[in-house]
Amino acid sequence: MLVLWTDALIYLLVVASLGLVWYLSRQLPMRRPLTKLLSSPVAMATLTLLLCFGLIGLLDSIHFKNTESNGNEAISVLDRACDAMRAHGEKTYSEPFAAYLYSKETITQPDGSTRWDYPRLKHGGAHLPNPDTDLMADVITKTSLAALKMGGVLGLLIWLLTKPNRRLLWQSPSAKAVWLVLSLVITLTYSLWLLSNDYHVFGTDKVGEDVFYQALKSIRTGLVIGCLTTLVMLPLAIVFGIMAGFFKGWIDDLIQFTYTTLNSIPSVLLIAASILMVQVYMTNHAEDFNNLLVRADMRLLFLCLILGVTSWTGLCRMLRAETLKLREMEYVQAAQALGVKPAMILYRHILPNVMHIVLISVVLDFSSLVLAEAVLSYINIGVDPTTHSWGNMINGARLEMAREPVVWWSLAAAFVFMFSLVLAANLFADSVRDAFDPRRAERG
Repeated sequence: MLVLWTDALIYLLVVASLGLVWYLSRQLPMRRPLTKLLSSPVAMATLTLLLCFGLIGLLDSIHFKNTESNGNEAISVLDRACDAMRAHGEKTYSEPFAAYLYSKETITQPDGSTRWDYPRLKHGGAHLPNPDTDLMADVITKTSLAALKMGGVLGLLIWLLTKPNRRLLWQSPSAKAVWLVLSLVITLTYSLWLLSNDYHVFGTDKVGEDVFYQALKSIRTGLVIGCLTTLVMLPLAIVFGIMAGFFKGWIDDLIQFTYTTLNSIPSVLLIAASILMVQVYMTNHAEDFNNLLVRADMRLLFLCLILGVTSWTGLCRMLRAETLKLREMEYVQAAQALGVKPAMILYRHILPNVMHIVLISVVLDFSSLVLAEAVLSYINIGVDPTTHSWGNMINGARLEMAREPVVWWSLAAAFVFMFSLVLAANLFADSVRDAFDPRRAERG
């Protein structure tokens, strides 16, 4: 097994998330908003979709050496599951569910003559004797059989799991939303995965690589940017924000000067300079980065660190303002009068009462960080060009949209996947804000 730096941080993030859930469930002030969140159909449906994205990203974060390759290649569990998509490369562009290349070429006939036509693909629709008449019927048949098969399995599984408490579970609107989203995602994923053995469901790019495979691999990059940046940003924002608001004086002045200085530096220039420094370092130490995957992973890690360092200031300001209010509350002043240590006051009284701001900010910032990766990769200061990401797909589609005929499916695939993830994150963020915002709770 091969563990990259980002893989290790993802495992740490999973453990930290489970610990945070356990900690919040034991806090009495958090039980009401958590209960409200669990009873919201929109929140549970979007959370289910986000967890499905997270599962794909986690499968792509378990790497091991490829024993079938002579080189130093490392693949993930997702790569192994998508062997057909990874291995079935074509010569160049092909449309979704196509059996022919997208552009005409000179084809040599068996008798030695030539003709100008669309060549057959090596893998896409290669099992069809006559794609012009059989392709559509074959796609519909395979899709229907896959949906029926998976629908039957899911129906039996749901019936078995809910048999003891069927009435209780199905009376809950949030439980119905979870089962519905889970069934749709699993059925759609299984159908597309089954079709990918015989077709390129999202077409191929300029070098003949499957676009559906690229979009699936890009999920990990989007989640790493959104989650690991939060992992870097959160401790800085929480520690500095609470300390600035609680201790005041020179500590407050120093922290304010620090984040004011950071905000005065253009973030794009800082990211570009940092990425250039990382590239120079890896070039000067090429023997330590002899694997393309390791080089790309190191650049992705530094991008997360840079984004984390430049994005903690907003949450720090909010936590400082909230702590300034909380330190004047009677229970905090009573604890100070009784001689309770400041560290214990911060942990027992201040931190639990600012967690709603932390949670709201984290889920709101996640979608903006995913979109930031696409923007940075579009201007070539984001992830490594060899890394699969929606930003690189959009950057590559920039020239494809200008050719004739237009190659639209790479941009469409990146848009669909990124739109689904960001929309789910935004809807879940709205639900979290409604559940944890005290003012909304009072109006409710």
